[in-house]
Amino acid sequence: MRAILAATLLFATACGPRQVEVQSAPTQTADVAIHFTNNLTQAVNVYVASGGSDLFVRQVSANTSEHLPVQGVATGTNVTLKATTIDGARTYSRTGVTMSGTVTWRVP
Repeated sequence: MRAILAATLLFATACGPRQVEVQSAPTQTADVAIHFTNNLTQAVNVYVASGGSDLFVRQVSANTSEHLPVQGVATGTNVTLKATTIDGARTYSRTGVTMSGTVTWRVP
């Protein structure tokens, strides 16, 4: 009988409420950004190409200007900016861009 009582007490204690602390990740700030203007009639996906890989930044709607913070690219990095229409039919690029502060770019 004592064994059953001890097991029940242990089970009840193990399944009881626990205090949990939930935190979000630290906020990351971007040192560089793109002020992008899409003058096309369809949305585009904006990328930053550096070191042989493309970093997706954001999709920008048609006839819209947006400020696009670029995470993971250090100030002074030489990159290629790319914008591809959502249907994949056209790609616009700007090579040899040194990322520093805010870079202004518009397509077409």
